[in-house]
Amino acid sequence: MKIKILRTAQQDLIDGYRFYEQQTEDLGSYFLDTLYSDIDSLVLNAGIHPLYFGKYFRLLSKRFPSGPPVEPPPENKK
Repeated sequence: MKIKILRTAQQDLIDGYRFYEQQTEDLGSYFLDTLYSDIDSLVLNAGIHPLYFGKYFRLLSKRFPSGPPVEPPPENKK
């Protein structure tokens, strides 16, 4: 599985780091460590997450679970 972090997502990571770092020292670093760990886990768990827009798998972080609202994917019909 090939993982590509879009430029807009890269900026979201930077913005998230800055936001959490302003809340509590080192929380921004924890945020990045957590998200990069989640991203790395996509390789191990490739293809098990809900599919959006016909080609993107979505995984929300367990510790920082916010994301843009999207319609839930239709049930897989077999």
